[in-house]
Amino acid sequence: MSTTRLAGPTRVLLLCGGRSAEHEVSIASATSVLAAADPTRLELVPVVITKQGRWLLPDESRRALADGRAETGGHAPPADLDTLSTPPSRPGAASVVFPLLHGPFGEDGTVQGFLELVGAAYVGSGVLGSALAMDKLAMKAAFRASGLPVVAHAGVTRSQWQRDPGAVEARAAALGFPLFTKPANLGSSVGIVKVRAPADLGGALQEAFRHDRRAVIERAAVGARELEVAILGNDEPAASCVGEIVYDREFYDYQAKYTDGLSRMLIPAEVPPAIAERAREYALRAFSAVDAAGLARVDLFYLPGTGELLVNEINTMPGFTRFSMYPALWAASGLPYPRLIERLVDLALERHAERR
Repeated sequence: MSTTRLAGPTRVLLLCGGRSAEHEVSIASATSVLAAADPTRLELVPVVITKQGRWLLPDESRRALADGRAETGGHAPPADLDTLSTPPSRPGAASVVFPLLHGPFGEDGTVQGFLELVGAAYVGSGVLGSALAMDKLAMKAAFRASGLPVVAHAGVTRSQWQRDPGAVEARAAALGFPLFTKPANLGSSVGIVKVRAPADLGGALQEAFRHDRRAVIERAAVGARELEVAILGNDEPAASCVGEIVYDREFYDYQAKYTDGLSRMLIPAEVPPAIAERAREYALRAFSAVDAAGLARVDLFYLPGTGELLVNEINTMPGFTRFSMYPALWAASGLPYPRLIERLVDLALERHAERR
């Protein structure tokens, strides 16, 4: 389907920041996009959402991005609904919204629902795809329904743990130790704890429940290598080459992800060609399983001893700095960062035109 680019640069409202624990990750992603985008093709207008949920005007947003943090203040969302309308109803209105928000209140379908309500074209998955991919329990259920292999796991609510901890401990024991506890709705490895023995389960779950009322208890994929595949497209998506994350910590936690020197990317991953091809196939199936659109990064576990490949999760708005895995995979696959940003805008316009 042809896109609906206007004459001159396309005006893009870049939403970033947000209320989640991944606020700083979003700020870093947006700063990188602003620096890389071709101004002759895209006019990017930043709007930073503070941790309190207030929206900063563009000039305030630029100052916040330059400082690397958003102060309190701002306006009740949105300051001007007409800036989000598509097609533009007045000069200066944005043609596309890029909700470069990670985690809850941005990547989970909430902002996507708002953008649908005001009729805006926007980058990335819709309400269903965003919500399914954000909720680890619903996501894994969708994967299993599509025949994709996943790590053995169980879900537990805060009230279940408080009411009957013995039953939860029994479910954890059935999975086996070591295992991981995770908030059901969060990203960037926030709130994840490795549990080596039954005595450690309670404290680990309390950490998960600090971030969500639901938690995932998941068997550790011991000895697994962590592979990642980038997906780009709408109804006919394409898969990038396969990358691998290598790190010096016990698992790929927040510090390993965002501290220089604690992890590195290997692109392409040094795996057998058949494994790489199967990883790309699984990634495309995972994208379809949650009805994702635009972009996503699919993370997989590869166990060299058995040749087993398991789908871990899908991120519908992955980290997006120039050096993040998603753009790096596409750069290695022949699509440089500035062109990737433009392609995402085109896909947003294409999807919006189809819905209309």
